[in-house]
Amino acid sequence: MYTSDTQIRVRYAETDQMGVVYHSNYFPYFEAARGEWIRQLGFSYADMEKMGIIMPVVDVHCRYLRPAKYDDLLTIRTTLKELPVHHKIEFHQEVFNEKEELLAVGKIILYFMEARHMKKTQMPAEMMEILQPYFS
Repeated sequence: MYTSDTQIRVRYAETDQMGVVYHSNYFPYFEAARGEWIRQLGFSYADMEKMGIIMPVVDVHCRYLRPAKYDDLLTIRTTLKELPVHHKIEFHQEVFNEKEELLAVGKIILYFMEARHMKKTQMPAEMMEILQPYFS
């Protein structure tokens, strides 16, 4: 299992009239945290794109438990529970406030795809090599 934490401060523009983070804004938080997750491995989405690999989101779920509010410092925990063996990778994400209360949980599935032909492919070997020690 590989986990990383990313912090994001809620901006005013991300809230609704009640001062609560608007539900759709959790998805950019999840995306930013996944980007940091891969960067903390010493890899990046840009690296993969240079290799001709893209990672479109194919399924996303979010369950809202408590509200996040303007100026809250959120921690988005991103976890890969299983090492991908085929073309899909499944991330589990949790959002916590500064009191360490769980605010939301998400599950996002992405596919590894060859950008040129839009065909499913496997995780790049370089990334697999970095991740494998976390799952043995």
